[in-house]
Order: sequence, then C-alpha cells, then structure tokens
Amino acid sequence: MFVYLNGKLVPKEVALISAYDHGYLYGVGLFETFRVYDGHIFLLDDHLQRLNDGLSSLLIEKCFTKEEIEEAISLLLKANGFKNAYIRLNISAGLGELGLTVDPYVEPTIIIYSKPLPPLGSEISEKKAQLLKIVRNTPEGNYRLKSHHFLNNILAKREIGNRMDVEGIFLTAEGDLAEGVVSNLFWVKGNTVFTPSIKTGILNGITRQFVIQLVRQRGMKLEEGFFKPEALNDADELFITNSIQEVVGINQWNNRVYPGKEGSTVVYLHEQYRHYCSKLSSRNEIR
Repeated sequence: MFVYLNGKLVPKEVALISAYDHGYLYGVGLFETFRVYDGHIFLLDDHLQRLNDGLSSLLIEKCFTKEEIEEAISLLLKANGFKNAYIRLNISAGLGELGLTVDPYVEPTIIIYSKPLPPLGSEISEKKAQLLKIVRNTPEGNYRLKSHHFLNNILAKREIGNRMDVEGIFLTAEGDLAEGVVSNLFWVKGNTVFTPSIKTGILNGITRQFVIQLVRQRGMKLEEGFFKPEALNDADELFITNSIQEVVGINQWNNRVYPGKEGSTVVYLHEQYRHYCSKLSSRNEIR
C-alpha cells in the first residue's frame, strides 16, 4: 500500500513526518475526506474550496488546484490498484520550533491516504441514533474547520463503543441538537427538512451542502436553526450524511422507530446521489 507524501509515492510502512511538524505538536492542520467512484473524484471542487479557505485562515501558505490533486490521486490510485476508494487529503503545518508561533507556515506536509471501497451498490444504509452524554465542543475559531482537533469526536466514539450500527448525536452545551460523531443530522416533517444551523458550531459538511441543494431542487422547504432533541420525536424521517457513508437512514431514536432506509426522502436522496456521484465536481453543477 502506498501513500502520497510531499509529491512522492511512498510505501505506508516508511511514510514518516518530523517530530517537529506543528501538525503533530500543536494540531495545526486540516484534512478532507471524499470518495472516488469508478475513478471520478466526487465534489472535488467543493472539498478544495473548503480546504483552501481553511488553510488561509491557519496561515498555511498553500492553495491547491484541482489539476494537481487530480494528478496526485490518479497516481496513488494506479499504484494501489484502486478504482473505488476512500481518500483522505491531509495538510499539516510543517516544520517549526518548539513553542507557538504567529508566523505563516510556508512548507506544509502534504499526505494523501487511500483505502479501497466496494463498487457502487444500490443498497441504502441505515443505523440507530443515540444521544451522547458528552457535549459538542465549540469551534476553536469563528467557525468549525475540518482540523486535526478530533479528541471530542474520539471520546464520543468511545461512548457508543465499537457498534457500527449506531451513530452518536451531539448536543451543544446549551442543549441544542448539533451533529453526529462523523456526520451531519437531518430530519423531515411533512414537506420540510430540518437541520441544525452552522451557528451551533457544527461542521458545514460538503455532503450536507450537497443534500441541501437536492432538497431545494425537489421543492421541499429547508429550515436551519436551533432545535432541542424533542424536535425529533414527531419527525417523519431522520437521516445523517457524510462524504463516505453518503445518506444514511435512521431507523431508531430515543426508543422511537422511524422508516430508516425506506423513508421517501432518504430514497429520493439516495437515487439522486447515485445519479450524480460519478459526474459532479461541484454541487453547483446540479441541473
């Protein structure tokens, strides 16, 4: 297995970074995870826009072009023999001295990881949802970056254990619905789809943005806001989203049963996902 490290393909066993990399020392770094469907990198433009914006805010002097990432991923997929894959594009600050700095980082460490995924299937995934006791931490800055600061998520994952059929749902410190351990949360009531506002401090997921576009295209109403857990009790459907699992129906929450993968909105979104996932580079290309 190879990884892409600073412009070279390197066997994963010898892919090393410096002990003085500020991504390791202080968590100064960002990443994006996305899928490759039969060689096509889905929503790459959207992922790179978020990544580049975040790098700028962290004073990491790197701006990625679509062409350079496509070339790097193509080399990596070919070396590993993958056509359908999970990709993690990881950028850490790079070398620095001990101690915090306000200076820009000019030589970041660039790593691209991959692992194989099965070919495109027609099955819709579903899970149970469980309210977490640990609350969602607030973003380090004005909004949440997809950063190396993942301890809150790790502690939440430990709370629900190694159960692959369950997603934990965070509340904010104020008791409002936030997001899943590795997902964004949605629910449906009538012709309206609800989701927590990014002002709650959640990550504005790329799949979240894609699904919002699909919801509006269908003619459904969308409400983003601050909601208490009780808002889910009389929902018609619940679902979660992320770039690897796509759209996942929730079939149980708070001892209540929901349609899960059989919900009409979940089925529609899954169909649209299948229609677009091997075509689009940006949600703005939806027609």
